[in-house]
Amino acid sequence: MKNMTLANITAACGGTYIGGEEEREKEIRGVVIDSRLVEEGYLFIPIKGARVDGHDFIPSVFGQGALAVLSERRLTGADGPYILVDSTEDAMKKLAAFYRKSLDIKVVGITGSVGKTSTKEMIASVLAQRYHVLKTQGNLNNEIGLPLTIFKIREEHEVAVLEMGISEFGEMHRLAQMAQPDICIITNIGLCHLENLITRDGILKAKTESFEHLARGGIAVLNGDDDKLCDCRVVNGRPALFYGIGQDAKVVQTQQGEKRLAEKTVYAGEVSPLGLAGTRAVIYAGDERFSVQIPIAGEHNVYNALAAVCAGRQLGLTIEEIKRGIESVQTIGGRSNLIRTGGAVVIDDCYNANPVSMKASIDVLADAPGRKIAVLGDMGELGADERKLHAMVGGYFAGKKIDILFCTGELTKELAASVADCSDTQVFYFEEKESLIRRLIAEKKTGDTILIKASHFMGFKEIVDRIGKE
Repeated sequence: MKNMTLANITAACGGTYIGGEEEREKEIRGVVIDSRLVEEGYLFIPIKGARVDGHDFIPSVFGQGALAVLSERRLTGADGPYILVDSTEDAMKKLAAFYRKSLDIKVVGITGSVGKTSTKEMIASVLAQRYHVLKTQGNLNNEIGLPLTIFKIREEHEVAVLEMGISEFGEMHRLAQMAQPDICIITNIGLCHLENLITRDGILKAKTESFEHLARGGIAVLNGDDDKLCDCRVVNGRPALFYGIGQDAKVVQTQQGEKRLAEKTVYAGEVSPLGLAGTRAVIYAGDERFSVQIPIAGEHNVYNALAAVCAGRQLGLTIEEIKRGIESVQTIGGRSNLIRTGGAVVIDDCYNANPVSMKASIDVLADAPGRKIAVLGDMGELGADERKLHAMVGGYFAGKKIDILFCTGELTKELAASVADCSDTQVFYFEEKESLIRRLIAEKKTGDTILIKASHFMGFKEIVDRIGKE
């Protein structure tokens, strides 16, 4: 790893090196926090968890070939060099920022209330048409996951596409300090993480902390159809680049009266839903335009594609490369992933949920063929208005002519009641997930389209796995 000698690591962490002088100038080959992943020449960073303290595994990692470890404790009889630090977590963040700064690479940082992962996948697919790209894997988008992703960057990588997820004030500041993005993309400001951020204005404030660490000459790429983001016209002295659907700036009604949203440089027109096959649209980017079929259903994926167009243009891709990247993007498990099983189609969107993403998934189901079944669970971290927000989603659902609703979860009772009160949808509420699964398996028929969605803590992946085996 470039510049990652033990001497430089010690300086970057503000730690104290304890070990042989010969090893000080050796470069590590990798960084891990899981002792089982240690390889020859790696740095092991022990993290204190709720149940396990990584320091307990320090004796074993040297036997696996670790070059060195960080430690919050003075070690006796260590089999290799170590760097003594006050906090291994803080040291890891400092080290990630140091390593990122030493690399000659472009970084695209992505945040927002909804669509971070799908946008990340879209952008990575586009940029991979020209560059060697590293992207965030899984849910490694927080203060532990982001540095681990940064540590995977190697000299052959030309672009890193990094997802940044937060739930409290100050967290984005720390993430962006590590990522130092050249392009900062914010997908939207929606209703999520309200327990700590309280309001959409609070969410906007927290998300835009990312601007503090934009690289010199960096640019903010923002959803121009978002009534909060459209106020960020100039970021760090440079005009923001806005994208959206339709050429004209939208006008929305606020408590203060009518508000005109942002003028968009990149926008989609002639948008035509193709059911579960995706969406066809014409994308306009400056003086250029092209027709594209986005292979993932839902209008929200048009926005994801537009963000990818912006990133591609900033990094010099041709329209042909951008179009090819959009049309070749693939879904990942838990996020609008289509599974065909027993003659039915399952929309696996069970990784997470908030009111905005729930509505978007309901829209996708409403446009699907055959009998439509929704399997919904609780949405988390919505604060004091959580019951009201579940009822609001139920009211939205009621207008979509979906045939059957299966649901479970204490908060989802509010959603189910709203649907039952004002629609012809058959509503089935279950106190236990196991009862829901058995009834769903018995109910499923050839030709059905089944949406499965809830926040991650509901464990709805079990429903996807079970129904997928039938």
